[in-house]
Amino acid sequence: MSKSYNPYNNMLEVLEQAAKLLDLEENDYVTIKYPERELKVAVPVEMDDGSIRVFEGYRVQHSSSRGPCKGGIRYHQDVDIDEVKALAAWMSFKCAVVNIPYGGGKGAVKVDPKELSKNELKKLTRRYTAMILPLIGPERDIPAPDVNTDAEVMGWIMDTYSMFKGYTVPGVVTGKPIDMGGSLGRREATGRGVMFMTREILHRIGMPIIGTKVAVQGMGNVGGTAARLLHHEGCKIVAVSDVSGGIYCNTGLNVEEILSFLAHKDGKVLRDYDAPGVAHISNQDLLTIECDVLIPAALENQITERIAADIKATVIVEGANGPTTVEADKILEKHNKMIVPDILANAGGVVVSYFEWVQNIQSLMWDEEEVNRALEKIMIRAFNEVWDKKNENNTTMRMGAYMVAIDRMVRAKRIRGVFP
Repeated sequence: MSKSYNPYNNMLEVLEQAAKLLDLEENDYVTIKYPERELKVAVPVEMDDGSIRVFEGYRVQHSSSRGPCKGGIRYHQDVDIDEVKALAAWMSFKCAVVNIPYGGGKGAVKVDPKELSKNELKKLTRRYTAMILPLIGPERDIPAPDVNTDAEVMGWIMDTYSMFKGYTVPGVVTGKPIDMGGSLGRREATGRGVMFMTREILHRIGMPIIGTKVAVQGMGNVGGTAARLLHHEGCKIVAVSDVSGGIYCNTGLNVEEILSFLAHKDGKVLRDYDAPGVAHISNQDLLTIECDVLIPAALENQITERIAADIKATVIVEGANGPTTVEADKILEKHNKMIVPDILANAGGVVVSYFEWVQNIQSLMWDEEEVNRALEKIMIRAFNEVWDKKNENNTTMRMGAYMVAIDRMVRAKRIRGVFP
C-alpha cells in the first residue's frame, strides 16, 4: 500500500461530503469522526524453533451507538492503525446502511500468515484473543473473518474466549465452523451480496445480465464466490486475478475449473493456471480491461487517480473495503461510471454474521435457504433506499449510501445523547 495514502483520511473526506449533503451541523456528526476505542497490543509467540517473536496487534471500536461493535480480524504484514481505524468506520456505515443493530469494529495483527506454521498461527490467534479479551464479547464487540483469517481461526478465538469464561460462548465471533455454531450460508454471504448488487444495478441501468462481461480482482472468498454466482446468472467472466497476477479470455473463463484449481491442496495460484485462449495479465491490467462490470474484491487503494481515467467498465461494484480513492472517485464520476460502493456492495457478510449471532444467542439453527432468502431481502431493500436517496439528491451511489448510513447513526446518537 502506498505510504502517502491514508485510508482513515479517505473515510473522513467522504464523511464530510455526505454530512454536507445532509445539511448537518458538525455537532451532529463530530463523534463519528473519532473511534470510541483503540487498543494496540504486543503479542508474544513461542515459535516452533523455540525463539520468541512479538507481533503488533490492534482492535478498534468505532461506534456502539446502534448496537455492539462488529468487524473482522485480518492478518497482514502491511496493516497499520490507520487502516484498522478506517475499516472500523466503514463497518459502522455498512451496518447502518443495511439497517442491522450493530456498530463498527475491526481488528488486525501485523503478520504474514504464510510465514507461520499452523501451530504458530494457532498460538498467535489464542494470545491475540487473550490480549483483546476485555474489549470483545457477544454484547460488546463480535469479531469475524477478514483477510487471511477464516472459520478455523474464528473457532480458535471462540474456544479461547470460552476457556476464560468457563463456559461455551458461541456468540463471541461469527464466521465459525458450522459444527461450532456457525451459520449456513455465511462463507458465501459477502460474494452472494456482491452478486445481488451487481444484478440490481444492471437492472436499474437497463443492461441485461446475460452476456455481460465481468472482471473480478481477487479470487478469494468474496471475489471467487461472486464470480461463480454471476457466472451462474449468465454473466461472462472475462478476467480474474489473485496476488500472483491475472488471467483474461474475451470469450469467457471456465470459473468452476479455475476455482477447483485454486482450491488445490498444494496452494496453486493463477500464475500457474493455463488453458486454451487464456492470456496472463497483471492486476493493474485487469482493472483497465475491456469489460462491462469491474469488481475490485482484493484490498483497499486499488483504483487510484493514476488509473481511474483508463477504466473501461461501465459499472464498478466494490467487493473490497475502500478499493477506490477519493481522487479516483471524482474522475470516475466525471466519466459517468456507476459505482456501487463498498459499504453497500459487500455488506452481505455482516448481514449473515448478524443472522449467525441471532441464531447463537437464541440457540436456533436456520436452514441455508432461509438465510439466503433473508439476505436477499435485506440487501435489495438497502439498495432501493440508497438508489432513492441518490436520486432525491442528484448525487452518486456512494454519497447516497453514506447519507443513508450517517443519517441513521446521527439519529441514534441524538436520541441517546452524550454521556454524562
